[in-house]
Amino acid sequence: MRIADLIARSGQFISLEFFPPKERADWPAFFQVVERLRSIKPLFVSVTYGAGGSTQEYTLEIVTRLKREFGLEPMAHLTCVGASKEGIRGFLDTLEEAGIDNVLALRGDPPKDPEISLPVSHDFSYASDLVAFIREKHPGIGIGVAGYPEVHPEALSPADDLKYLKLKLDLGGDCAITQLFFDNRYYWDFVRRAGNIGIEKPLIPGIMPIFNLKVVQRILTLCGACVPQAFLRQLEEAQSSGGNAAVQELGIEHARKQIQELLDKGVPGVHLYTLNKDEACLDLISRLKI
Repeated sequence: MRIADLIARSGQFISLEFFPPKERADWPAFFQVVERLRSIKPLFVSVTYGAGGSTQEYTLEIVTRLKREFGLEPMAHLTCVGASKEGIRGFLDTLEEAGIDNVLALRGDPPKDPEISLPVSHDFSYASDLVAFIREKHPGIGIGVAGYPEVHPEALSPADDLKYLKLKLDLGGDCAITQLFFDNRYYWDFVRRAGNIGIEKPLIPGIMPIFNLKVVQRILTLCGACVPQAFLRQLEEAQSSGGNAAVQELGIEHARKQIQELLDKGVPGVHLYTLNKDEACLDLISRLKI
């Protein structure tokens, strides 16, 4: 079922994002994580893949198993940088044959690993090109797109960034899932500005708990989000006094407060970037009042 239809029929929800392992040998452990987090009863689950679609084949098999074996509603990430129309259409055809009804349409970035060599095509320049192509060739597929509360790092301005979000939604996107943020004020300002230019489709906040200070610092350099200075100081103090375990405890509590406030103020649902940390995510969700 298309995720937009699930959202319309549900109350507030939690959805999850999984990060498939690069090596097939790690799949059993990954699916154990899936089995544990299935108890949350997420409305849907999204599944990433490597830069430039470098693990696209794995994503296809994984989303199929998530649906058939675990009864989850998967949303497959689909990036278009360097991809050809034939390749994208083939992937969509295979998704449809497998009964997968939803994709997250992204531009994506070329792989930084020099050992990964991918065909280069200029059929798609932007995520909006991909959205239009999917809607034309596979009108039955649900399409999610990305939104940036703190503005895309390559955007000329906040207004320009929102203009392109609206374009993606107008061309066929059903909803937007936001990039991670650590201060809810960014999200509410984003929603307000989006409403001012006529965006009415769901804007689902994406929340990533901080499990490890080094990992989150690397992620932040890629997406342009920032950690509030007071919270960053707390994390650094926790790292000094208690190591990664103390950082994770603080990060989970901060994410819990973020999610609870968002739910209390009426967001349709929250998308949790799990980093495949099942026990930590279960602890976080167990302390929410939904």
